[in-house]
Amino acid sequence: MSKLGKKIIVLPKDSNIKVENGGLLVSGPKGSQKINFNNKLFSSKTNDKNEFQITPNKKTKNTSILWGTYRSLINNAVLGVTRGHEKDLELNGVGFRANLKGEELLLSLGFSHEIKYKVPKGIVLKIEKQTKIKISGFDKELVSKTASEIKAIKPVEPYKAKGIKEKNQFVIRKEGKKK
Repeated sequence: MSKLGKKIIVLPKDSNIKVENGGLLVSGPKGSQKINFNNKLFSSKTNDKNEFQITPNKKTKNTSILWGTYRSLINNAVLGVTRGHEKDLELNGVGFRANLKGEELLLSLGFSHEIKYKVPKGIVLKIEKQTKIKISGFDKELVSKTASEIKAIKPVEPYKAKGIKEKNQFVIRKEGKKK
């Protein structure tokens, strides 16, 4: 039995879930998201208190694992279409800065040229100051993927902690050379 799968998903007033063939359609004020859902393994129900729950048809080890995974995916989709997901990035280094020009993020990271990053659809970028980037959207997977792609352009180095990192990311520092 999955501990996470047993939990009930409370739907806010302005969001709803529709069961379609082969998937679930979660919609809310920020948008709508489709989740692939196996109807042969799981059944779903919504009660009058606006609570959603999925249960496995047959209880095996494999369905127990998938039960918690599907519940997490559905819960992330519900949170995304109602509140949205956000990631904050920081640029650390002398002369490091970010600018937004249309659909492109321009990054000056100490290279001989500016790096251009094309912002995917469904993602909203905000530049707070020149060293802080706020990534927001309703799809948690896409927000996290965008943040990791931007962080991969200039990873944080361990000596002076220069590079792009998340807001509360801890960087283990190394000691430099000694004479």
